[in-house]
Amino acid sequence: MPSAAMASAQFQDPTQVRVPASQILVSDQMKMALIEEEGMHHTVYADPVGYLTVGVGHLVIPKDNLKVGDRISQGRMALLLEQDLRIAEDAVVQLVGDLPLYQHEFDALVDLVFNVGAGNLSPEESPKLNRAIEVGDYEAIAEELAYHNAAGQKLKGLEYRSDRREKIFMEASYDNPRSQSEVTRT
Repeated sequence: MPSAAMASAQFQDPTQVRVPASQILVSDQMKMALIEEEGMHHTVYADPVGYLTVGVGHLVIPKDNLKVGDRISQGRMALLLEQDLRIAEDAVVQLVGDLPLYQHEFDALVDLVFNVGAGNLSPEESPKLNRAIEVGDYEAIAEELAYHNAAGQKLKGLEYRSDRREKIFMEASYDNPRSQSEVTRT
């Protein structure tokens, strides 16, 4: 029979102690922050750099069988978000390996993967981030969470999102850094 200490070690709360990323799922707080950042779009549109997008930041792929102007249901939107989050969670686990994380650190890294794609976080594309993870330098990891450009364009929205991501990682603060007037305009 497992001891109480063994059982509690297996199910530690990632908000209170760093645990392996493989034991963490994205928090509801992060899901809400993603929805704030990405919006909820029932109609397929081209994002600022031309990628077809729908739902909560879901990049349309051929198997989705969607084109600009097509509409999806709330249920399909939720399903796409959950699928995309599972992919991002798995990518974070691959990225950090054995490095233990708090819930908020994991959430920030999920947001990073969700926003820029796992391929942009490879050792070739993001060597400083990978080095910081390798040596367990959490402050250096936070410094590497900033991505301000997409398709060669500097985008204000990405600056805000990067600031927010860093605050999530370092301070467990999920607050939106935009002023209320900026939020209602977007």
